[in-house]
Amino acid sequence: MADPVSFREYYLRRIGVVTPLPEAWLGHAKPVGVADEPPTASAPAAGRGENEPLSPSIDLDELARQAANCTACELARTRNKVVFGVGNPHADILFIGEAPGRDEDVKGEPFVGRAGRLLDRMLAALGLDRGSVYIMNVIKCRPPNNRDPSPEEVRACARWFEPQWEAISPKVVCLLGRVAAQRVLETTAPLASLRGRWHEKRGAPVLVTYHPAYLLRSPAQKARAWEDLRALRRRWLELRED
Repeated sequence: MADPVSFREYYLRRIGVVTPLPEAWLGHAKPVGVADEPPTASAPAAGRGENEPLSPSIDLDELARQAANCTACELARTRNKVVFGVGNPHADILFIGEAPGRDEDVKGEPFVGRAGRLLDRMLAALGLDRGSVYIMNVIKCRPPNNRDPSPEEVRACARWFEPQWEAISPKVVCLLGRVAAQRVLETTAPLASLRGRWHEKRGAPVLVTYHPAYLLRSPAQKARAWEDLRALRRRWLELRED
């Protein structure tokens, strides 16, 4: 029987991955929380009426309580729960996805299905977890049949999204997938042209990578996503040293 390293290399070749990935990304039963290039130091916690404007000093807990009763768009009629966000409210690193899916709508927490489990392994490979970063979506309610959120829904949810970002005040932001990237960066450019370079939004450097759900469908792209996340971590460490 082949040793684990040989099997791993064989597996990566079979799915078309050239760059080695962290073992945790391969979907083992027990995720491994160490990257293939271990951090130079142990990773600390990454942080430090409906149309009426919200107070700029509002905290995340109060914002979440208000968002739980939002009826600003049609999604309020079909949702099960408002999915506000999870993680360190003073995180340096902010991950933003598109919208809640079925599992998230049931539990009320972002990224808890299969894609969420992969995201957890991605974080573990960087020496991070949900308690050290902050994870949220562009909109807080699940669109029916997981369709893309409409421009009207995005505009309605901006009253939660904008102050949520401001309250966290991240040092670096990672946008997960095409829809999140296009909505946050206000562009129609395809994901392929947004990846591989840094953007800026609200004074923070922003990196675009694949959504974990896409990586489950296209595992050959995990190598590229891993390079994105390594770039994200390098930028975060540089900013922490400034």
